[in-house]
Amino acid sequence: MEEANEERSGRDGRARSGAEGVGGAGGLGGVGGVGGAADIEAVALLHDPVRSRLYAYVVAQGREVGRNEAAEALGIARTLAAHHLDKLTAAGLLESGSRRLTGRSGPGAGRPAKVYARARTERAVTLPARDYRTAAELLAEAAEEAGLDAELCAAARRRGEALRGAAPPCADLAEAADTLAARGYEPHTEPAAPETKSGAGAGGEGGRPADEGAMVVRMRNCPFHAVAERYPPLVCGMNLALLEGLIGTDGPLRARMDARPGECCVVVEEVPGGASGGEPL
Repeated sequence: MEEANEERSGRDGRARSGAEGVGGAGGLGGVGGVGGAADIEAVALLHDPVRSRLYAYVVAQGREVGRNEAAEALGIARTLAAHHLDKLTAAGLLESGSRRLTGRSGPGAGRPAKVYARARTERAVTLPARDYRTAAELLAEAAEEAGLDAELCAAARRRGEALRGAAPPCADLAEAADTLAARGYEPHTEPAAPETKSGAGAGGEGGRPADEGAMVVRMRNCPFHAVAERYPPLVCGMNLALLEGLIGTDGPLRARMDARPGECCVVVEEVPGGASGGEPL
């Protein structure tokens, strides 16, 4: 009996020691990778369905969103929207400020309203802890120093083609947007800029006027943002090649460089006249 009690006590002690090793005395400790407990707590807020929908709505707009707009979009009370938006801001998932939504200034313009936008801080949770960003930055540094841009682009294009599999090239912008959304690019469709349609990319192609009513797909999120900030020519070129393989270069669409602050550096457009997207026009 005494030996059994000692064995049970030993098991209990090891269990307590293991729990404390993971999170300390009831804490989260090093769980969650580089970001740790703060990232876990922030992401956990999105478990609430109202908060998750509010966050998704603000992110999808690509601009500042007021409390009234968010409440109306979700069909909830303004006070409830304000409560959850402030919770998301306190956790660092959103940023807030104030401005007059009427567009007017001076007397009678009304009081500034609180507005929200996605925070620029990245959040990541991995179990067990991983640090892929450091590996990516080291590989990018080595590739840049060795002048391996062409080799990297070739590998990226092959990867894009492998991700597309046996599917034909994207047939239209809607299909391209669905494909990009599945990869985390947060695509949206907007009218083509007259001075950049089918040209004016990083490759130095000449611009031409946009067709009347022409649309393009832009992306609010760059999945490689952290590394692209440090090695923009290398990583943006890799991204373009990846999307060329993913969308297809012998269909009615083409991807090209057209960097814009705060968004992905690539834009997807229809090829004028139905020409192949694989050859510069």
